[in-house]
Amino acid sequence: MDNAIPELDQIKRQLMTLHRPKKPKMLVVDDEPDNLDLLYRTFRRDFNVLKAESGIRALEVLAIEGEVAVIISDQRMPEMKGTEFLSKTVPQFPNTVRIILTGFTDIEDLVDAINSGQVYKYITKPWDPNELKMVVQKAAETYEVLKQRTEELHRAQNQIQLLATIMQTAVDYPSLEATLDPIATAVSDNFLADTCILQLVEGTALMPAQGTHTSGKTGENWLADDPLVLEAISSQAIQGAVNIASDAALASLPHYQKSGIQAHLSVPVIHKGRSIALISLQWKQPCSLRPDELTTVHLAAQQVALVLTSFQGD
Repeated sequence: MDNAIPELDQIKRQLMTLHRPKKPKMLVVDDEPDNLDLLYRTFRRDFNVLKAESGIRALEVLAIEGEVAVIISDQRMPEMKGTEFLSKTVPQFPNTVRIILTGFTDIEDLVDAINSGQVYKYITKPWDPNELKMVVQKAAETYEVLKQRTEELHRAQNQIQLLATIMQTAVDYPSLEATLDPIATAVSDNFLADTCILQLVEGTALMPAQGTHTSGKTGENWLADDPLVLEAISSQAIQGAVNIASDAALASLPHYQKSGIQAHLSVPVIHKGRSIALISLQWKQPCSLRPDELTTVHLAAQQVALVLTSFQGD
C-alpha cells in the first residue's frame, strides 16, 4: 500500500533520517563487582549497558530506564535469586529477553523459569566469552522480532479503532460542524499530537469552521500563514517537517517560534479531486511517528472525507 502513496516518500525519508537506530539497551545484574565490570566491558561496544549489583537495584534501574532488549542476571545473589528477579520483570516488559548466569546446579529453578518463558537461556560459570556473545546476539535479534510484531499489532489495533471512531462521528453527531472537534480529538490521541486542527477548506482557502484538540492551552490558529498548509491544499499532497529546528526557513517563522511547535504534518482531506478540509498535526518535539504510520494518517484523511461529505449529500 505504501508504494501507492508516493507523496509520503519525502516525509518517510525525513523520519528515517531523524530516527536512526541507536544501540540497544542491556541490563547486567551480578553481586560480584568483577563479574559486573567484565560483562560491561564485553558488551559496551554494541549495547548501551546498564549495571546493577542486585535484583532489587535492577528493578529500580528498570523503573527509571524502561524496557531493555536483554537482561543478563546471575542466579545466586543475596536477597533475591536471579530467576525471582527476572520473573518480576515479565509483566511490564514481556518482550525483553532474559539470560541467567549460574555456577550452581539449580536445575529445578532454571527449568521452571525456562518453561514459564521467564528465561531465554542459561549460561554456566565460568562462561566462554564467545559463546556468551553469540547467545546475546541471538537474544537481541529475538527481542527486535518480538518488539516489531508487538508494535505492528498495536498499530493495526490503533488504526482500526481510529477509523471506526471517525466513521462513528457521522452517526453520533447531528451536523458537519459538530463532528470536527471529536474527529480532531481522535486523530490527535492516536498520533500523540500536542495539537490537532481539522479545518474546512473551500477552493484553496481555509474556512472559519474548525475542530481543535490540544494537550495544553489553546493557542492561536496560524494555519492560513503556514507554507506547509498552503502547499498541502494547493498540491493536494501531505506536507510536513519532522524537525522544524533543522529547517531554517520554517524555524524563522514567527508562529513556529511563538508556539514552540517542532514538527508539523499538514494533511489535505480530498473528495472527488477537490480539497474539502485540512488536518494539521503538531508536536512540540521532533516527530516520533514511524514511517509506516504515515499510511494510517493518509487512511484517516480518506475516512474523514467520507464523514464530512456524508453531511453534504455529496
